[in-house]
Amino acid sequence: MPDKSSSAGKRNYPRIPPCHSGIQVNHCKSPICANYGVAPEQKSVRGKNRYTLDRHKGIASCICTVCGVGFPLKSNLGIVEEVERLASYLSPPDTVCCPNKACANHANQLPIGIAGAYASFGKTAIGNPRWRCGICGKTFSQNTKATARQRDHHKNKTIFKLLVNKMPVRRIIEVTGIAPQTFYHRLAFFHRQCQAFAAHRERALANLAIHRLYLGIDRQDYLVNWQIRKDKRNIQLSAIAAVDNEHGYCFGVHLNFDPSLDAAAIQAEVEINGDLHMPYPHRRFARLWLNADYDAARARSTATKRHNLCLSAAIDDTYATALTRDDIESPDAPSSIKRLPEYGMQIHGEYTMYGHFLFLKRLLGNVQKWRFFIDQDPGLRAACLAAFHDEIRAHTVDVFYVRINKELTVDERRHRYNDAKTVFEQAKASHPDMKPQDVKRELIKERLAAMMAHGKWQDQWLEHPFPTMGEPEKAVACLTDLSGCNEAHKAWLYNKASLQGVDSFFNQVRRRLSLLERPIHSKSNKGRIWNGYSPYDPGNVTKVLDIMRTVHNYILPGKDGKTPAERLGLAQAPLDYEDIIYFSQ
Repeated sequence: MPDKSSSAGKRNYPRIPPCHSGIQVNHCKSPICANYGVAPEQKSVRGKNRYTLDRHKGIASCICTVCGVGFPLKSNLGIVEEVERLASYLSPPDTVCCPNKACANHANQLPIGIAGAYASFGKTAIGNPRWRCGICGKTFSQNTKATARQRDHHKNKTIFKLLVNKMPVRRIIEVTGIAPQTFYHRLAFFHRQCQAFAAHRERALANLAIHRLYLGIDRQDYLVNWQIRKDKRNIQLSAIAAVDNEHGYCFGVHLNFDPSLDAAAIQAEVEINGDLHMPYPHRRFARLWLNADYDAARARSTATKRHNLCLSAAIDDTYATALTRDDIESPDAPSSIKRLPEYGMQIHGEYTMYGHFLFLKRLLGNVQKWRFFIDQDPGLRAACLAAFHDEIRAHTVDVFYVRINKELTVDERRHRYNDAKTVFEQAKASHPDMKPQDVKRELIKERLAAMMAHGKWQDQWLEHPFPTMGEPEKAVACLTDLSGCNEAHKAWLYNKASLQGVDSFFNQVRRRLSLLERPIHSKSNKGRIWNGYSPYDPGNVTKVLDIMRTVHNYILPGKDGKTPAERLGLAQAPLDYEDIIYFSQ
């Protein structure tokens, strides 16, 4: 689509969004295709290009000339910006040095502790150490107390524990005797402390040798209440989380919302630079939901979710629904009962997905083998296959779709579990010389021979023979090439496929955070939802998710008495809330 702001009507943007900071996600995402991971050419030569451009439903996209599969183009700049947003908490703390910009110690960022650079100069009124610069004589203090200038800081532990044990905000205020403004100040403080503490531990992950990671990836939606009665539309945000099934460690939970952005300033810049007249992947703010785009998407929205489908039909329905999207990778579904946040900016869901997987790649730099178990979502599929294309081609990463039937009743779950247990016991009796794990492999190998193809891409799905109460009916499809694996290894990989870790974490979020408990739909309110416990500020969703991640990883022990951080090697024992509250770098 030509730039309407150009009087000549000629394209004033490149054919393909250019690579940015070494990131290029625009390529074929079929691992068995010769073009997988190979970027399109910027120059079009008839009959010689690896890809042809397509204008599908108004969104610039490419079609692979080898396998014939199309994919929407994305802004690599937008994805890099999203990765930097998600990884910003990992940045080392600022160097404590002379604040005088004219001083050589400040220009060289010479930190305290360097012999002769600074001299101790007593303490401040609240006990922080003071220093005097050896060059310019400027005095300055070093903040070593996280709770400096807080009144009643002895209540922090109580507030913190009540927050992550599903106490509603008003009840916390009532029980602790603090003002509402004080609570929200403490919420921001807990968030800063949790992020600083997590960063301090997780900066070591890049050098921690990890033999295998079995990561479950899924998304969860959250609703923010309306504040104005005249506009009773909810804000719907989504978080994507990655949790290791073996250790239980949550490596990231990322919301598609950036509270630091000035929406009014960006909208004004869009008007000036004509961003709205550019194709989506070539826009300066491609990752952000703009008002005009949201209104247009809301007008086109016809998506409805069907319930009570059998697992096989639900898989087919998900494939079919994805094909009706304007952008097959986009999970966002604006509607007449939803709106954008009043401050900050909502991120396109697929950009947060791409950012999430690239963040994991940056955070965990020393993993030998990755196994990703992702929910059936084309956006998750594309983001994972793009972020790890080199590793997938090197056969150090495998990706599996996992689909769970979550609509079964407790009795139906128990019935399926008992039936599978009976089949397993019969198989064990028929093979008394086999170990239980070998019996499992044989049963899965039988299912491998009877897999069913689903969807446009004919993904081969296996009906998993070993349900649990958490995953009572499960199907698995491998999205990468397992041709180099023998049948026994394939069977064991399918057996490991599970979303149990990430589902457990999201269940913990619902059960422990009053702000994010699942709201109740009301037929009398035209589908709109208002929950007295839900947040009114979308920024608080990010805060409580980050807080819960730290509490989950470092404070709450599992049935074995260990926390996920202990199992992973980032802690030696369960920590106390005060270890977070009083943490100082």
